[in-house]
Amino acid sequence: MYQKLHYKNFVIACIISAITALLLFYFSASMGKHAFFLFLNNNYGLVADYFFKFYTHLGDGSLWILFLILFIKYRKKFIPFLISAFVISTLLVQICKYIILPDEPRPITAIQPTSLIHVVEGIDVHTTSTFPSGHTTAAFSYFFIACLFVANPWVIVIGFIYAALAGYSRIYIAQHFPFDVAAGIVAAIIAVGLSIFVQQFFEKKR
Repeated sequence: MYQKLHYKNFVIACIISAITALLLFYFSASMGKHAFFLFLNNNYGLVADYFFKFYTHLGDGSLWILFLILFIKYRKKFIPFLISAFVISTLLVQICKYIILPDEPRPITAIQPTSLIHVVEGIDVHTTSTFPSGHTTAAFSYFFIACLFVANPWVIVIGFIYAALAGYSRIYIAQHFPFDVAAGIVAAIIAVGLSIFVQQFFEKKR
């Protein structure tokens, strides 16, 4: 069966996501990183607490395993693409977190008094290594991958809502600043974009 990547969906998804990241960067700069975080980190009640407490796991890196299983079964040709997307996105996040900006304080450490921050019960709130948001990078990477492999343009709408909520969940549960979420989006664009070239390289080698 002929298999191809749906570049149009991917490009549209990247443009929408890049605009979102730019807006997050802009308001983080104009309002101040802390003030913008507090503006978005509102308490919307128990339903929102429970929703985002569990929804945030949809940005876990463990979902890469599900993608690998699906690719082995249906898209073996594109396994180099998937592996490189995982490796590049992981390297970008880890290098920023632990080499470029090691021990960068998270909201619970950077903002005083901490009573200003809405914390969801049962969440282990981290204190350092805030930049960028790894969950956001993973969620947007999954979104972009879906756009490349699903022809229906509705994947852009549904995928963006999924990824954006995963990114916002990191702010709602006080794990990251909006600035970190924006950086996570950019990291995903870079990782998946570069992985397309890796796939093209392997196809030429064949």
